[in-house]
Amino acid sequence: MSQAPRPIAKADFIEGMAKGLAVLESFDTERQRLNATQAAERAGLTRAEARRHLLTLAHLGYLDTDGTHYWLSAKVLRFSGSYLASARLPRLLQPTLNRLAAQTRESFSAVVLDGDEVVIVARSVAVGGQRLMAYGLHLGARLPVHATSTGRVLLAALPAGAFSAWLKGRELPRLTPRTVVDHRAFRAAITRVRKDDFAVASEEHELGVHALAVPLRNMQGRTVAALNVVASPDRLEPEVMQRDLLPLLLDAARELRPLL
Repeated sequence: MSQAPRPIAKADFIEGMAKGLAVLESFDTERQRLNATQAAERAGLTRAEARRHLLTLAHLGYLDTDGTHYWLSAKVLRFSGSYLASARLPRLLQPTLNRLAAQTRESFSAVVLDGDEVVIVARSVAVGGQRLMAYGLHLGARLPVHATSTGRVLLAALPAGAFSAWLKGRELPRLTPRTVVDHRAFRAAITRVRKDDFAVASEEHELGVHALAVPLRNMQGRTVAALNVVASPDRLEPEVMQRDLLPLLLDAARELRPLL
């Protein structure tokens, strides 16, 4: 899971860099194209500040523009590409994900927690006859914590006080008719995940998508990521899931533990 930001002296904090990154982060799947006013609202800046950052980012090649609206260019992939090429966790997990996919013809991912979202840092390669490739489940994809199996596993790993602080006053957006948005019901779901040591999310993030996740722990017992499978509905019937998929995930988690 992502660690809390380290303290930094005010004199060492580069405010301009923080604002520029906030502008970059204001682009997402809901808003692929932004003008200066929209970017300012999303990044918490004045319109003049947002405009200067947009112009600078476009000049550097990280944004494309038609003169009014801006959108991310392919150059931003340099950041994710460098991470995926150099980070230890994805390289350790990739062979296991590929083996599980070949064995079951389902889609597997490894996910870490980043604030209010989970981020896919490794995923299985497509294999012949693979059953389901859910939309948006690509490397680097960011998904809502509350509506995903991996998010629930990672929230369940938090200390009780930290989870309560995370949930307090937070709106849980309803993404499908099946999304759990009531705080009491959501807290009960996380308690169940702690007891079971796995989580199921059935059509809560996207209709037709059913997922099962387990925690990936290191030798110190700290959860560093979540391993999940996106499966066809018939494979997530409770008895079929516990027979076919859950044992595979749990075995993989045990095998990976000494490496994490």
